[in-house]
Amino acid sequence: MFAVFKTGGKQYRVAAEDVLKVDKIKGEPGEVVEFGQVLAVGGENVTLGAPTVAGATVAAEVLDQARGGKIIAFKKRRRKNSRRKRGHRQEFTLLRITEILTDGKKPNKTPPPRPKREPAPKTAEASGAAAAAGDEASEAPSAASAKASAKASAKAKGGGKGRKGGGAKAKTPAA
Repeated sequence: MFAVFKTGGKQYRVAAEDVLKVDKIKGEPGEVVEFGQVLAVGGENVTLGAPTVAGATVAAEVLDQARGGKIIAFKKRRRKNSRRKRGHRQEFTLLRITEILTDGKKPNKTPPPRPKREPAPKTAEASGAAAAAGDEASEAPSAASAKASAKASAKAKGGGKGRKGGGAKAKTPAA
């Protein structure tokens, strides 16, 4: 079942257990709020309102009252020595839709308990892949350390390319 409701000058299509952001409304986290301006209710048969569906409400639990990201409005008028910088953070309410009601029913004042999610069971393939990744990880530092020690020994011998040359040295014949 779905519903289309209006709040804050915007319309939202929702179903039960949907989580959505709406413009800030009154309500503390954990509180249940209801929206009476339901424009359409659907499911097996769709009911359209004219302008709203009589007796239909959408109940939602307030999850959080927060502010969005900062938006900078910067205006500059060139060659006029004029500029203005303003910041803005829009406030919003995070909601979880608890129920969609018709026929004038009233929503529950307490949100339904959330079922606990069980962690996904580990499969043999996943544990085998993790073990293989662990083997590769244990080999990688030894290869890196071997490369570093080879570099250090070459530097100590005076080999390698550097500022002072380091190419092949000419051998002088022994007298």
